[in-house]
Amino acid sequence: MLLAADAMAFAAEATARALKKARTKARGPRGIALHPGVDTPLWNELSSALRSLRWKYGEKANLARVLGLPRQRVDDFIVGRRRLPDAERTLLLLHWLAARQRGTHLS
Repeated sequence: MLLAADAMAFAAEATARALKKARTKARGPRGIALHPGVDTPLWNELSSALRSLRWKYGEKANLARVLGLPRQRVDDFIVGRRRLPDAERTLLLLHWLAARQRGTHLS
């Protein structure tokens, strides 16, 4: 049984390889902040996994408390795909997702 992170990493690698073959535009200069899209295959897989969850009432608000962010920002990450979280919050999201899949909750 693959862990959620392993499965997402495997899917993201396959997506990245396919995008690399299909990409026709050149990348921008180095040092510019990433935005969600074709250049972020790992984030795309994580956000897809989060969006596919069945959310109970108040669960996004609880996740926002765990991440230390407003609920609207969590919605921007997961549903809107308008923003990327920083590294620490991405790791917290992975930890939260793994705990949810095990049936436990972070507080």
